[in-house]
Amino acid sequence: MEHPGFFERAGPFSLDKICKNLRMPKSGLNGSNKVVIDVKPIDEAGRDDLTFLNNRKYLGFLASTKAAACFVKKEYADRLPDTTQPLITCEPYQAFASTLKLFYPTSCQPKVLSGNTTTFIDPNAVIEEGTEIEAGALIGPEAQIGSGSRICAGAVVGYRCYVGRNCYIGPNTTICHALIGNRVSIHAGARIGQDGFGYAMGSQGHLKVPQVGRVIIQDDVEIGANTTIDRGALKDTIIGEGTKIDNLVQIGHNVVVGRHCVVVSQAGIAGTTELGDFVVMGGQSGLIGHLKVGSGAQIAGTCHPTSNVPAGARMGGTPGRPLKQWAREIAVLSRIARKRDG
Repeated sequence: MEHPGFFERAGPFSLDKICKNLRMPKSGLNGSNKVVIDVKPIDEAGRDDLTFLNNRKYLGFLASTKAAACFVKKEYADRLPDTTQPLITCEPYQAFASTLKLFYPTSCQPKVLSGNTTTFIDPNAVIEEGTEIEAGALIGPEAQIGSGSRICAGAVVGYRCYVGRNCYIGPNTTICHALIGNRVSIHAGARIGQDGFGYAMGSQGHLKVPQVGRVIIQDDVEIGANTTIDRGALKDTIIGEGTKIDNLVQIGHNVVVGRHCVVVSQAGIAGTTELGDFVVMGGQSGLIGHLKVGSGAQIAGTCHPTSNVPAGARMGGTPGRPLKQWAREIAVLSRIARKRDG
């Protein structure tokens, strides 16, 4: 059965209504009565969806998008197909953020437990036999928990969340807007599925972008204590099967982590970054947003790459560079320092 989602969607809305909401001029708006039912990323939007383009990195998707309409700067509007109505604005990201709030009006105050819950387990939750739920745990409405799983004291499994079989959800862990596979261990104090850090920056202030995606955690994943994994903005944040994540790791919205990766303590992965399979990130390493790290790459502790990392590469230093090059540079600097000291 398809998951119903965590956020109630308003609409549909006509493009005319959307432009009025944004106080946008409607000059050049053909077919103002066209109706859209949702907001989607530019590479996923269909003929009834609205999308946007703000980052030049994704210009290649303009010509192939199937969206009904697109917030776009004037200089890129002619790259859209004839089937996509350009909504021209100098601030596409802010227009997108405001429209997302129109479609998902409750997204900034999302549901975890129902307001009238009087028992620890909501009557609409589905709990399979053989599940152990300790005192003080809270299970929200329409949540599902598989057999053999243990939900420890003080943990919260929120509205419509799914926890598979033989999982361990540690004490004081919070899980919201997340679907979790089988044999997953999430240790004490971890935070899964909270808001991603998304703002449309502007000269008049910073507009919060609703985060209406999910966190998907596949089978056999382990997540350390006090690690945080943000839910996606439009797409999902995904942790691939068999991946092991240490304590105190931050994973931003829309991140995709491949299978059997290892992420060591105090590492940080910024939004929309993608890791292939069997990637290793050392302690206190970090990745800026929108990077791609190829399968089998190794990123040394405290290393911070600033561009895509090829498959199988070994990186060190800040900014990140091939490990052998970084080691040679350190050796040269050490020799220079010794000569000066002598």
